[in-house]
Amino acid sequence: MKNTFFALSICLLFFSFSSIAQNTTQEKPIEVLLFGTFHFNNPGADVAKTKSFDIESEKSQKELEEISEKIKAYNPSKIFVEWEYNEQEQLDSLYTLYLAGTYFDNPKLSKFYKQNEIFQLAFRAAKKLGHKKVYAMDYTNTDFPFDSLMQVAKENNQTELQEEIMQVIQEFSTGFDAQIDAQKSLKEILYYNNSPALRQKDLSLYTQIITKVGNKDNFVGAYLASEWYRRNLYMLSIMQKQITKEDEKVMILLGSSHVALINEIISAHSNLKGIELQEVLD
Repeated sequence: MKNTFFALSICLLFFSFSSIAQNTTQEKPIEVLLFGTFHFNNPGADVAKTKSFDIESEKSQKELEEISEKIKAYNPSKIFVEWEYNEQEQLDSLYTLYLAGTYFDNPKLSKFYKQNEIFQLAFRAAKKLGHKKVYAMDYTNTDFPFDSLMQVAKENNQTELQEEIMQVIQEFSTGFDAQIDAQKSLKEILYYNNSPALRQKDLSLYTQIITKVGNKDNFVGAYLASEWYRRNLYMLSIMQKQITKEDEKVMILLGSSHVALINEIISAHSNLKGIELQEVLD
């Protein structure tokens, strides 16, 4: 009996040491700075329509300098942005102009190319970091049948559900507009966009409300939600395929709705660790 107990004790001790050794040799997860943003140029392409923010004002430009300096201090080895992944060459050519110092003086570039967050913030931070490239990670070859969704809800007399969907979308708009009306700083608006409450509202819209649309044989709501998930999973896949063990820290600059979902996925990931914006900017 004593010999059996001794043997069992040795086995338990061996497994304990094995577990400790495994934990100490496990790779440190790559940090991903989750920079959820609004579209600085506000093209009106999103379902939620919001007021414009003057990103070219002296105050905003000063804040962008401060924010980009904080990103430089955080020192991500790569910056990924909401740009179509298969148009990397176009992004490269624009960044080359930016590095040359001729970007904003180029008369061929529209306001979109001069006001967008990629060029105002990602390019600025990447240049300060000495990066030779900014990485595209968007994937837009997905469906987003919002009009069909609302039509199906109407056909199935789901009036309350229609109103609930539109109310949530309106809340996104009015909440953001309230930040503009209160003359909040760029950093304050970014913190608002990245707040846990707003992220939860965003995720709930897709998983708790939209999926109810239609009768039991119509899955337009679930389909729309699945396409949104698919786009973001593809984006994350594109990023993962371009990072290596040498990348201890990376940054993603995406619309805050994208970041809300990607953050959920990363939270269950053993090799990636999400870093909140306030941890870097404060």
